[in-house]
Amino acid sequence: MPTAIHDKLTKSIQMADAMYHRLVLLVGEPGSGKTAILQDIAQSFETSPININLILSSELLELTPKQRSLRLPDILDRVVNAENSPVILDNLEILFDKALMQDPLRLLQSISRNRTIVSSWNGAYTDGRLTYAESGHTEYRRYDSIDALIVCTDGTATIDNETHI
Repeated sequence: MPTAIHDKLTKSIQMADAMYHRLVLLVGEPGSGKTAILQDIAQSFETSPININLILSSELLELTPKQRSLRLPDILDRVVNAENSPVILDNLEILFDKALMQDPLRLLQSISRNRTIVSSWNGAYTDGRLTYAESGHTEYRRYDSIDALIVCTDGTATIDNETHI
């Protein structure tokens, strides 16, 4: 992994401790190397990334659609609570499933209140806007206000700015 991205992620994790939502997002397009970067950063913190798609799909399988949307936040919170901080999350696509009726960014923020969360995010961060998927896609999301530190796979990061977010 490029040293610059690793350094920015490490610095962002340290800075997140002073934030209300201790959330660090690693933002990049699919195939941009986020998983390898998260595996490397997890190794430096002596932990392993959690595959959210795998865990949630098995936990939600036996539930009705209504139960899935109601229980998902608690299941995610339980999974994260079992880990030491920072908790590294990867493969979040399930959170964007319209049938689950969740706001993925708000969900990540809620679980990052009491522990630092480092999460992959398939999308882009441009001009202060965080997006997931492309406009017109059923899972498209756009956030103009983000209470998180962001490191992009292109090497840019919100910690490079004076305001940080």
